[in-house]
Amino acid sequence: MIADRDWVRRNLGFDPVATPAPASTFAFPMAARPHSTPEDLQRERIDFDSEAPAGREFLAFTTATGLSRFTEIPWPSGLAPKTGPKPAGTGAGPLPRADVLVVTWTVDEGHALSRVITPGKDSRNDYVPYTHNYAAISSKMSKGSPAVLAKRLGAYWTTTIGGKKAVVFKSDSHLSQDTKKLPGKTGTLPNYDVWAQIIGEVRPELVITTGTSGGIGDQCEVGDVVVSPVVRFDCLKWLKKASFHDAIYNSTAPKAKLFAKAETLFNANADQLPRDNTRPPRIVQSAGPASSVVTTDFFGFDTSDNHYGLQGLGDVSEMGDAVLGLVASQLETPINWVAVRNVSDPQIKAVGTLKEQSTLAAQIYKGFGRWSTVCSAIVCWALIAAE
Repeated sequence: MIADRDWVRRNLGFDPVATPAPASTFAFPMAARPHSTPEDLQRERIDFDSEAPAGREFLAFTTATGLSRFTEIPWPSGLAPKTGPKPAGTGAGPLPRADVLVVTWTVDEGHALSRVITPGKDSRNDYVPYTHNYAAISSKMSKGSPAVLAKRLGAYWTTTIGGKKAVVFKSDSHLSQDTKKLPGKTGTLPNYDVWAQIIGEVRPELVITTGTSGGIGDQCEVGDVVVSPVVRFDCLKWLKKASFHDAIYNSTAPKAKLFAKAETLFNANADQLPRDNTRPPRIVQSAGPASSVVTTDFFGFDTSDNHYGLQGLGDVSEMGDAVLGLVASQLETPINWVAVRNVSDPQIKAVGTLKEQSTLAAQIYKGFGRWSTVCSAIVCWALIAAE
């Protein structure tokens, strides 16, 4: 699949270049400016909330649908997620122990993931704010970063699937947003600190990082899910001098015995994905670095002319998962981890300016990020149930 202006018009009901979306549809005001930067559009993805006023304006302006259209998933007998009671405490202390730690990132990813695996509890409205060691970790963050504005590192709840308890964590710390300062020789990035802290508290058997991503290559369709025990950095900007700027990290292959069932469960909400999809969404298992999850230190996305040089590096690109690989590589006690990334926006056709292409990618995310995340959330279910 290659998306262009006509693709967006067919699938979202407007042409973002000829008829830009109104400013009222943007969660991050800077992204609505005529001269917005790629970084502004990246922040828009993080902050965009389809259930907030700007999100409702977007749904009214486009043909996109909100999670009110969500169809409950027909889980196999005995394997339906069972949302836990409210966690004890105020969130100022450590996270609870659990078998699995699941971490997601953007606001809409949080809505979709919680709808699927903590039914009845929403990540924005219900989850417990997590502020353990907030003062120390946030002291490294910029004033406008999401965690500093929210005055927390994230929010969490618990669920049980097939007898396995999971902590579901919506992070407000982001590699791309916390800071643009490379730490000194003995220092660490704040997102590294958050990962190390929550892993140390939960002490899980498996860690899952999950959410949206840009597809690399024209074989990707919106809703496809890449499951990868391989992550790699592709740092060409502010992290280009970091020792890990091009590092590749590996974990053990995930337990895939329920993947076929997961693909059938996609069907319940697949009609909310783009009409231009030519087939049902599928699960793609990474076999090595060339099909890995690529973490960039810039807002890049795949274009038909390979503008950002992503082709051949992996199957999808995003801006954070390789930090988990870095942290895991330095733990005294090894852990299993996996990146589960859905394709929220496909390859973009290299027509028009790069700014126009980045606008298309961002608007596609806003239209289908939550629905493609439903697919990756189901894959998270499959991984937890297989533990």
